[in-house]
Amino acid sequence: MKYHPIAALLSVFVLFFPALALAGDHTLTSPDGDIRMSINVENGVRWAISYKNQAVFLPSRVDLKLKGAKSVFRAGKLDTTLASSVNRTIEPVVKHKSAEVHEHYNQLSLRFDNRWGLEFRAFNDGIGYRIVGEKAVDIVVEKEIAEFNFPQNSETLFPEEDTFISHFERHYLPLKVGDIAKKRFASLPAYAKTPAGINIVITEADLFDYPGLFLFGTAGDGFRAGFPGVVKSAMPKEGSEDRNEVVKYHKHIAETNGNRSFPWRIAVISDQATDLVESQLVYLLSRENKIEDTSWIKPGRIAWDWYNASNLYGVDFKNGLNTATYKYYIDFAAKYGLEYVILDEGWTVSTTNLLAANPELDVHELIRYGKEKKVGIILWALWKPLDKDYSNILRAWGEWGVAGIKVDFMQRADQQMVNYYTKIAKEAAKHKLLVDYHGGFKPAGLRRAYPNVMTYEGVKGNENNKWSTDVTPRHNVTLPFIRMVAGPMDFTPGAMRNANPWNHQVNHFRPMSLGTRAHQVAMYAVYESALQMLCDSPSSYLREPEVAEFIAQFPSVWDETQVLAGEVGEFIVVARRSGDTWYLGAMTNEHGRKLTVDLSFLISGDYRMQSFVDGVNTVQFAEDYRLNNVSVKAGQKIELNMASGGGWAAVLSRKLSL
Repeated sequence: MKYHPIAALLSVFVLFFPALALAGDHTLTSPDGDIRMSINVENGVRWAISYKNQAVFLPSRVDLKLKGAKSVFRAGKLDTTLASSVNRTIEPVVKHKSAEVHEHYNQLSLRFDNRWGLEFRAFNDGIGYRIVGEKAVDIVVEKEIAEFNFPQNSETLFPEEDTFISHFERHYLPLKVGDIAKKRFASLPAYAKTPAGINIVITEADLFDYPGLFLFGTAGDGFRAGFPGVVKSAMPKEGSEDRNEVVKYHKHIAETNGNRSFPWRIAVISDQATDLVESQLVYLLSRENKIEDTSWIKPGRIAWDWYNASNLYGVDFKNGLNTATYKYYIDFAAKYGLEYVILDEGWTVSTTNLLAANPELDVHELIRYGKEKKVGIILWALWKPLDKDYSNILRAWGEWGVAGIKVDFMQRADQQMVNYYTKIAKEAAKHKLLVDYHGGFKPAGLRRAYPNVMTYEGVKGNENNKWSTDVTPRHNVTLPFIRMVAGPMDFTPGAMRNANPWNHQVNHFRPMSLGTRAHQVAMYAVYESALQMLCDSPSSYLREPEVAEFIAQFPSVWDETQVLAGEVGEFIVVARRSGDTWYLGAMTNEHGRKLTVDLSFLISGDYRMQSFVDGVNTVQFAEDYRLNNVSVKAGQKIELNMASGGGWAAVLSRKLSL
């Protein structure tokens, strides 16, 4: 981690009070004064929040219940407070959103006489709080109390879960918070909106050695925390023993040491939905980089095989899970400057033997050939077979020259599985392996501590096109405002078979996306993933080289991000900069839309704008598009015209003066 030599300013103010003077309310405000947090410590701890003098959270409890003890904040008395503020600029190892991250917050720390405490931080775009313990003894956490109580008639987009065993690929259900029964629950992140129009995304950060947080209904205007228990037993599920389990849980949720900080509970807050997309609170509220040498960590774009079922055509060999097919993928990646190729399920002789390739595939030759073409190889693995011998497997793959791993089918967020994520990230870093976590929960801070963790699934993405019509344009323009707030998402864009609802067909081996071709292309600017996929067949891209050439211009990491316009579930316009070049993406839901975009964010001067736009015949043929080249100036306003389910993308290159 690096700190800007000028902007790294840290000021701490310490105030000690006798216990009697500390009773009642304590106040914490954001640096700009818009967010005001009130913390009451009489008979336990409750907090409430207003934003621009409008209620956001009504009094909500926080506490921790340990085995054999009372709830820690009801048992203790407030002893000291400490107020501090931080204003600095951080340079992240991987530029998921920007080359610099501004960290500016005010903090209030409360310490109780039983060696437990709370830390509250107020940023301009939200708040976080966490429980802190100072007892170096083993503890059993029976329950964490975390409430999020809203003003009456608040609404939510609720990513409802059926069980704690989940791939975390959810719809966002539009509901009234008060209508959600006590047994219904959702995974994070979750969205809410108050009657005053204030947008809120609830999620968590710095998740280590503790289960992931879920939100349960209360049959009232709020959510309460719920957690999977500590694993009692996990037995292979008949018929899919390599990946699925029948899990039984204890009632208690964690077994850990009491001398620790617990995960941050986060609420991103703004009256502008675009601020949700720009927020970096999850990154800022997570522990710092643990990898000493990060020079080998290289983001990039990936040619992916599984979505398109390795369907190649116009070739002189039989396609499939074989060496010739993957050399074709490598050649395609090299042609367009893509950094990686994934060998997904089927590259091994079996899903449980991860050190032997199937007889049709020479993995060592592919790694050698990839290096010759400057294309790295990423290997897929199921989490359970990897876990059985992870240190030897990852060491071997590192020795082979593998660039990274894609770990799949975790399907849980209990303490054991959270620790598995950390263990694999740490071990992979020893062997200079990048990590893509698939089939599991959302980002929650691990990528800052171990920046070789490049992306996560935990999203209902393009692969669902293979078996459903779930991934609609409305879903796609909801994701940036909710799921992507937590961090990068492996949505896997780039579908080349595109359709409207009336002529869409579900086909596992030749999948179609809903929405236009330009809708898919715009995802390369709108969606964040340091390992960004090109999900369709290389043969399809090569058949339309102008599409491949346009997509290949988009990097997977960014020096700057500005969200120019957007409304949750309606539309979004994003501008991202890499070097002196700007990349723009706009997407809309099922409604066609005309938008005006102000180019005032550009540095003064003239630019060449190459744009990828919806064609005039997308109603009949969603793959219709046009490529345009025009000159634009900084400060100019341009008009976007997106079809139903449509999109718009552009690359703006600065013209050099003669």
